[in-house]
Amino acid sequence: MKLNIAVLAGDGIGPEVVAQAIKVINAVGEKKGHQISYQEAITGAAAIDEVGDPYPEATHKICMEADAVLFGAIGHPKFDNDPTAKVRPEQGLLRMRKQLGLYANLRPVETFPSLLHKSPLRRDLVEGADFMCIRELTGGIYFGEKGRSEDGNTAFDNCVYTREEIERILKLGFEYAMKRRKKLTVVDKANVLETSRLWRQIAQEMAPDYPEVETQYMFVDNAAMQIIQWPKNFDVMVTENMFGDILTDEASVITGSMGLLPSASIGLHTSVFEPIHGSYPQAAGKDIANPIATVLSAAMLFEYAFDLKEEGQMIRKAVSASLDENFVTEDIDKSQAKKTSEVGDWLAAYIKKNN
Repeated sequence: MKLNIAVLAGDGIGPEVVAQAIKVINAVGEKKGHQISYQEAITGAAAIDEVGDPYPEATHKICMEADAVLFGAIGHPKFDNDPTAKVRPEQGLLRMRKQLGLYANLRPVETFPSLLHKSPLRRDLVEGADFMCIRELTGGIYFGEKGRSEDGNTAFDNCVYTREEIERILKLGFEYAMKRRKKLTVVDKANVLETSRLWRQIAQEMAPDYPEVETQYMFVDNAAMQIIQWPKNFDVMVTENMFGDILTDEASVITGSMGLLPSASIGLHTSVFEPIHGSYPQAAGKDIANPIATVLSAAMLFEYAFDLKEEGQMIRKAVSASLDENFVTEDIDKSQAKKTSEVGDWLAAYIKKNN
């Protein structure tokens, strides 16, 4: 099979972790006889430095022509620490999502048996936790009108959602619940926000179409508590953009490291596969970042973009083996830490020798 993958390494540790995912993709391709081609493109702070635009038109063209996008990370301290900056790396990420029509971010949260002792929660709370967070990605406060008053002392960010935007993400949530344990949690703030009341209204209208699904409604503050108290009670969670951004980062920590969890952003055009962590600029260039989240994003790439389930499972098997053997980076075990590149080499070698 011919696979055309756009590679947007981005900023910080992005290039390092993406390089390891490519090693693994190539190992799978070699094993299964796939022809894989890559088109590299710039984005984020690196693109601002080069062409003054965090998501150049040339990059968008490469993404649109690809079968899938493997993405690293966006962000740089020089922009984080300058609130007056007019052009920011994150604008590129938002524009990419909007222009590619990536309205749904899928973030699976699952624990690894060999790492349960690394979770900040008790073993009995997290063992067996396995749920899917579905975050609406192109609406809400991140994309609403924003600005400041003329004197600069008042700021505003508008949160806007349309019925169409809500219906399509809820439909995806119900469909994923049907494929899993048939339980859907709709997270909102309907006691305060009008947009949330529309979310809940539409969810209630749609629920009868999925009678096998147990649909529950939960305020976002309660959901934040229950993810910590009873993570195993969740199956599929669906929510709006900002709530999803916060809750999925919280959920990732129960696994023991944010460097373990992948994501897929899907929608109207080319899907994007990326780790949930940020650019981690403090580690950039040091060969110490955990590449597993990006490697598992590559597994999702095979599964979601090409429907190659066996290839995705090959990668998951290799990751589980590396964790079982404690061949890991310093965020998991400082005493025997391996380098980013060493983990990538180990995973690729495992795939070539096994499966």
